[in-house]
Amino acid sequence: MRGLRGDHMLKRFIAGGVVCAAMLVGAQSAHAQQQTVNFTFGYFAPHGEDARTAGDVLVANRDFLIFDFHDFDTASVGGEWLFPLGNFLEGGIGIGFSTRSVPTVYQDFIDSDGTEIDSDMKLRMVPTTFSIRLLPLSHRTAFQPYIGGGMAVIAWRYSESGEFVDFNAGNTIFRGSFVNTGADVGPVVLGGLRFGGRTVSAGFEVRYQSAEGKLDSDFAGPRIDLGGWTYNGTFGFRF
Repeated sequence: MRGLRGDHMLKRFIAGGVVCAAMLVGAQSAHAQQQTVNFTFGYFAPHGEDARTAGDVLVANRDFLIFDFHDFDTASVGGEWLFPLGNFLEGGIGIGFSTRSVPTVYQDFIDSDGTEIDSDMKLRMVPTTFSIRLLPLSHRTAFQPYIGGGMAVIAWRYSESGEFVDFNAGNTIFRGSFVNTGADVGPVVLGGLRFGGRTVSAGFEVRYQSAEGKLDSDFAGPRIDLGGWTYNGTFGFRF
């Protein structure tokens, strides 16, 4: 329940920030052909169980560990350089960051002293995104809806650390730490709306990314699904 309350407060904070920023810039007239340094603060929700890639390590871990896929929902931050490509198109190059550590215990095993066998799963992602947006109303309007897409190079780090059960050695309990890293490419689609003034802009954006990383044999599954949805509030400085 504490996590749900925190998620609700985060979403309310983002929505309130977007409304306040929109009021700030609403009185300004839009300026065409401006570049923008854009900052985002949002909420990343990874794929749920039914949407995850085949062989995903988290799906495999659910066979013997207790956790929920929504435990990996987390805050995300980012920055982006946006530049015009004519009156109705806009290019973007950006970078983001999210990380989440999820505690878990074994479903059917406890230690000899009666305590839980606990460990932590942690996923960190740093996507570098290259995108193009279509602005149907052009750069010239104060109200600017847009849709777009591109690709992301997602640098990631996945780890499991704590206590483990070796099912091939008489259910022996041992401590350890296992880490894999990588950088994998996948598509990105996005859409949102923006209020653009002379010097600042603000808005709200939803983006979807899809990619997967390969894991070594130390893990229960051979892949880690890196896909999911990000809900961003945006604030930019225009020049």
